[in-house]
Parts: sequence; C-alpha cells; structure tokens
Amino acid sequence: MPRTTHRAGAVLLPLLLVVLAACSAGPSDRPAVAFQDGDQQVAPAPQPPKPAPVPGLGGPADDMLNWSDCTAQTRDELGGALPPGLTAECSQLLSTLDSPEAPERGTARNALIRIGSGERVPLVVVGDIGGEPGTTFAARMAAQLPQLLNTFDIIGMDRRGTGESDPADCVPQPQREDIVGFDARATDRTDLDRLLDSVLRASQECLLDLDERLQAYDTWRAASDLEELRLDLGVPKLHAIGRGEASRLLTTYAERFPTSVGRLVLDGAPDPTRDAIGQAELQAQSAEKVFDVFAADCASRGCPLGPEPRKAVSDLVERTRKDPLAAPGASVGSGRVVQAILLGLADRKGWPELADALAAANRGDGAGLAKISAPLVTAQGANPPWLDGELITSCNDTTLRVPPQRAGELATDLVSRFPLFGGAAAQRLVWCGSWPVPQQPLPAPRRPDLPPIPVISTANDPVVLESGSEHLAEQLPTGVLVRWQGAGHGAIGRSQCATDAVSKFLLQGAVPTDGMACPE
Repeated sequence: MPRTTHRAGAVLLPLLLVVLAACSAGPSDRPAVAFQDGDQQVAPAPQPPKPAPVPGLGGPADDMLNWSDCTAQTRDELGGALPPGLTAECSQLLSTLDSPEAPERGTARNALIRIGSGERVPLVVVGDIGGEPGTTFAARMAAQLPQLLNTFDIIGMDRRGTGESDPADCVPQPQREDIVGFDARATDRTDLDRLLDSVLRASQECLLDLDERLQAYDTWRAASDLEELRLDLGVPKLHAIGRGEASRLLTTYAERFPTSVGRLVLDGAPDPTRDAIGQAELQAQSAEKVFDVFAADCASRGCPLGPEPRKAVSDLVERTRKDPLAAPGASVGSGRVVQAILLGLADRKGWPELADALAAANRGDGAGLAKISAPLVTAQGANPPWLDGELITSCNDTTLRVPPQRAGELATDLVSRFPLFGGAAAQRLVWCGSWPVPQQPLPAPRRPDLPPIPVISTANDPVVLESGSEHLAEQLPTGVLVRWQGAGHGAIGRSQCATDAVSKFLLQGAVPTDGMACPE
C-alpha cells in the first residue's frame, strides 16, 4: 500500500461572493472579513485545527479473538516475575500482510497476550523491535503497574518478525555471530568489508527464506496490525504505551489512523528530526554518557572493576578485539562485549550483575557477558534470536544506505569521539547497505488535531538521548514533555513520579504539566 500524507487545505471564497454577502441586507452569519486598501475584502486566514480532547476510556473489549490460558508459560518466561493472582491469556491476530509485491494481499500473524480478566479496558503495550518480544515485555510491564490493573487489561503483541509472530528466523547462525561479535573498533575499509559480506549473506538468506514477506516486516505495516487489533478488540479508540523505538510505531499509527487514537504515552522516544546517521551518533553519545553514570555508581559501591571502571572496560574491549573470551557454547569478542554492556545498561537494577560480569571477563571468564547478550544470537525458548527481527525492520524503516567507502569514514569519526560505543553505532549503518530500499520513509509526527500525548524523556538512557525525546515532544503538535532525571531505558515502572503521572493520564485523563520534572 503506498504511503500517503494528508494535507489540510483551505478553500477561499471567491471575491465576488464575499462582496455580495457584504452588501446584502440583514445580519450575516459569515465570519468577519479584513479590509485591504480600503476597497478589497479577503477572508481571514484559516485557523489550525485545535487539539482533540483527551478521549474517554470507553468500555471493556467486546472482542472476536480466541483467548486461551498461558499463565504458566508466561510465568516461566518471566522467571516467576508474574505476581500471584495475575492470569495470562494468549491469542493470535490475523491481519493483511500487504507486501510491496502484493499490496493488500496475504496474511500476517501476530502473537498476542492479555494480562487481566478480559473484562476491563484494553491497554496495548509495545516495546523496542530489538528487545524482548512484545508479549513478554507487556507481561513484565503489567507486573510493574498494579495500579492500572483494576481498570485495564494489558495487551501485548509480538511485532512482525519477532517472538512467535511469523518470526524472521532467517539469518544463518555464523552470520549472526559475526554481526553481533564484530570488532567494536574496526575502522579499516577492508575490515568493514568483512562485516558487509556477513550482512550480504544474511540478507540473501532472509530473502530466500521470507520472499515477499521480507519487505512487509516494517513499522508502517505494524501500524496496520495495531488498527486490526483495535477492530478485533471491539473498542472505539486504541489506548497504548510505547517504549523507545516503539514510540515511532505509535506516532506512525497516529498519522495513519488519527480518529482511532486514544490515550497514548511515549516513553523514551528517538529523535524524529535525525536520519539514520544522526540517530547512530546520538545513540553512541547517549551510551557513553550512561556508561559514565554506571561507572560512578559502581565506584560508589566498591566497584569490582576497580577505581577506574572506564579504563578497565576500555582495556577489556581492546584485548578482546584479537583474543575473544571463552564462554560455554560461545566466543565473546569485543563486539559482543559492547553489546552486552548496552543491554546491561538499559536496566539500572541489573547494573551490579553487569559489573560482576565485566569483572569476571577481565579475569578471562566471558560466561556472564555471554549470558547477557545471548538473546541477540540464540533462541530463548519459543522466541527466536532478537537480531533477525531488528535487522529486517530497522532496514525496512529507513531509506538511507551508506556506501562502503563512506562506512570507513563514519566508523573512524564515531570511534574517535565515542571510543566504547561509536564502532557499534557505525556498524548498524553498514547493516542496511545491501538491503532493498523502501519506497518512502516513515511519516513525520505532525498532526495538530490529535489528543494530548505525554512524551517521557530520561536523563541517562543508553538507547535514546534525552534531547531526542524532547525534540519529539517539540515536534509533535500535541506533545507534553515529562522529564525523568534517572537512568535506564524507559521511565514507566521505574520512576514512581513518572509512573504516577502516566497513571493519572491513563486512568483519569489528567494531562501532565508540560515540562514537569521527576527526580531520580
């Protein structure tokens, strides 16, 4: 389906009709006109649409989905983190595949989960394409948001190509290992060509395996899945929370289906004003900043990395460029070290575990870092590796392709400015070099007639720079900024202040004060 942008237009009355209306007898219902040069009349400029009011909650779902109990399976996936008394039900959503080769044809299948009784208002929760599957993420969020469960059923969806939703389990295992474990500080063109070869092999295998489905795994079509979910749930508006990259999914949904927008919250949203190269730079900058916060926190606790955690980790990355660490069933080179750090920084509660794993790696034991980064490259139960879905969706979402000769320049620049994470950021740009280019980019968030949408920024987010979320709140005509001064990827469920503000908005329709700040 071609992507279209709707533009509001103004129709001016012909001058003759304006003059005749002004000369007719009796009162006029027309708007006032402005005079120019004493003898000309023109209609006043049209006013932009006003923001829509906060939508009502509506009633419970009257859905057409077939739910079955999956509480035990969900509790196992969460390691027992689903509190007693909470039940989980699973289902499957069928929507139109709509690949570029066969528009409006084919079938896509998305795995669903519902935490709650099925007798409350649905609240959809979606997370990053490169993180744990949406059903697992939603179940984890439900356990962290008990104040919402008296009003809402939490609904999660595995996005296209992830989890149990027609998974994109197509990258050969050797290429998966190569891509995730690639030299974290490579800047030489010859070295980067080896990464490009691995990505090319991955894209070829995925094209053979997925065929026309390959280009149908993207955010544009995932927005259609959300609309189909709303229709199947039988509710007039979609209420939803999006964390990180999933915020782009919700803004795309709002642009495509504005009359279906309910109470939306964006938690840790990327900067919509930057292209893929700009996003890579911001991600590296943000991760470097958060690592310094992690290092200071570690030092304050008697850090197992010693008095200079950054130096210790930098030396570890440099050593493992040539001598990977041993780990059960895995080899942990510098790239995988960096990927484990990025995953570990996302949740501040896990920082002690990350510090211990890094300290063990300095002693030659890579098991801890291998465990943290394992979901990227190996299946976790029924869920395929995370890399495949992220690789396909992220490349389908951007029209930018970095030529090989440019890749070395970018890597040199980013590694020099961001020594721990610049290389990984540059390599993500190489991922898409051999990928088919989508017809159009995702739409920018610009509709002025949406309801208020809270946007939460986090001061120390390793995935999204704080200013990126602030830029989204500025660009979104109805955006309302909430700042959290803490650390981690996403504030909801971690910051009591931010969680309370979001809860009041979702439950009562109370819009947070724009620019409000939540302490660490």
